[in-house]
Amino acid sequence: MKDAYNRTEGDINLSASRNAWYKVIAHAETQNYLAEDAQYFLHQAMSTPCLDVLRSCEGIYITDLTGKSYMDFHGNNVHQVGYRNPFVTERVKAQMDILPFSPRRYTNVPAIELAKKLASLFPGDLNRVLLAPGGTSAIGMALKLARIVTGKHKVVSLWDSFHGASLDAISAGGEQVFRKGMGPLMPGVERIPPPTSYRGVFSDDGNDLVYANYLEYVIEKEGDIGAFIVETIRNTDVQIPSKAYWKKVREICTRHGVLLILDEIPIAFGRTGTMFAFEHYDIEPDIVCLGKGLGAGIMPLAAMVTRDAYNIATDVSLGHYTHEKSPLGSVAATAMLEFIEKEGILAKVNADALFMKDELEALKQKHALIGDVRGIGLLWGIELVKNRQTKEKAMEEAEMILYECLANGLSFKVSQGNVLQLSPPLTITRQQLKTAVGIVDAAIAKAMGK
Repeated sequence: MKDAYNRTEGDINLSASRNAWYKVIAHAETQNYLAEDAQYFLHQAMSTPCLDVLRSCEGIYITDLTGKSYMDFHGNNVHQVGYRNPFVTERVKAQMDILPFSPRRYTNVPAIELAKKLASLFPGDLNRVLLAPGGTSAIGMALKLARIVTGKHKVVSLWDSFHGASLDAISAGGEQVFRKGMGPLMPGVERIPPPTSYRGVFSDDGNDLVYANYLEYVIEKEGDIGAFIVETIRNTDVQIPSKAYWKKVREICTRHGVLLILDEIPIAFGRTGTMFAFEHYDIEPDIVCLGKGLGAGIMPLAAMVTRDAYNIATDVSLGHYTHEKSPLGSVAATAMLEFIEKEGILAKVNADALFMKDELEALKQKHALIGDVRGIGLLWGIELVKNRQTKEKAMEEAEMILYECLANGLSFKVSQGNVLQLSPPLTITRQQLKTAVGIVDAAIAKAMGK
């Protein structure tokens, strides 16, 4: 399909299906605002023109100007504890009356409390925190620190990975849609295939150790590799490596003096059923990047967490961001973490995971259009194919299903052109999950002409 690379990170916004969608949401005020949005904002892939105009949000729902609500199974990964979570918003409102901003050369109690809380959640000596206004910035800080710690500038990353949209982040990332037309980027980046159990470059037999072995091959051949930056679990198309893969990767990085930088910006804070995804693998990373949900869907906030031993950059400004120690962001983040613990969200997510596995496997048995179902916690991917033997991507069908689901009040993301990615707020009820699965079921059936 033309411009298929534009579909790797999400659905495209310039297709015939998108144009047809505007007839579905025909509403004078909405159309006027969409026209003004298109007039005043710079256009970019996967964004402007936008889908709809939102008025409010609450719980698992976003609501447009007409009062139509969508169950939000995307949320840019900020909505782990739901939209406008009262436990969080009350803390933020109170902080606004006390100290809404803290100049960079000063510290403040909310920021210190957040750093202490994060350190308490990590294993070993992962006790050092640096805050930033966004995940892309956290990635940049991690890449800087890795150079200082190792004295080596080269990095290994994965094809199809996303680590942010700034020049340094897209240099490390593996998606063409962000690098297209940018010219020379950060030197010294080597990309390798991601470990996949479906449509894999090396293997589809479930043995992903070959991908770890290839990492070591590249490290040995290239030399001067300082870091391996990677998503613990690939978020958008939901790729879940084996425990053996991660154990092997950890051993390889340790053996060669390569820092293991885990990007958990989209999937931390309970999404996978543990507070952090690396906990599933019994490994200890060297640097972890956090963001998105850290601000509880209210404030932009990110963090880099690393070892005590790497606190050696006192003469270098790793971040130095204006909103680095945001009191509002710190209060929101601490409240979010407390809410997850207080409400037993992790146990709930693990129970929901069993339900989703059964429900989506049943859909796979029902619809030949589904080639693969994979997931963990409340992060699930439904991969659509025209033929299960050839695994040809069903991109047109995926787009049809997306807009049919939107018409029926369910919003989600399409990744790689054919993967329906489902990541609802962790506070979602079982009945709401059932309703969402039913909407997907009906949309697939319609796309198949049933």
